[in-house]
Amino acid sequence: MPREPASPAQQIHVYETEGRTVVQLSGEIDIAVVLRVAAEVDAATSRPNTDVVIDLGPVEFLDCSGLGLLCRARRRTEERGGHLTLACPHPHIHRMLRIVDLDRVFTVTSTVNEALGVRKPISQ
Repeated sequence: MPREPASPAQQIHVYETEGRTVVQLSGEIDIAVVLRVAAEVDAATSRPNTDVVIDLGPVEFLDCSGLGLLCRARRRTEERGGHLTLACPHPHIHRMLRIVDLDRVFTVTSTVNEALGVRKPISQ
């Protein structure tokens, strides 16, 4: 029996803590989900000088469209003077980032609490 797709509300939760915007993604992040949650991610990355943490802890699967969403969020955040950190405890997602050389682009921590300790780099 086919599984009903989760609603966007079940796959994204955005909140503020310690002066940061946290975007928690959950479940399977594929093209169908990206199309449903992109507007919320864009809204979370639209303010100037905002530090954003994307929490991938509850993510079970991430495909190339999910990677595209992360890259877009990072670009939007940095264009507005902010900084984006990924909180990701999953070795398979770390491996995917390494394979496509995105581990050199993103600041990656294991937990949200660890990410909250990361501060925006000072521009030189």
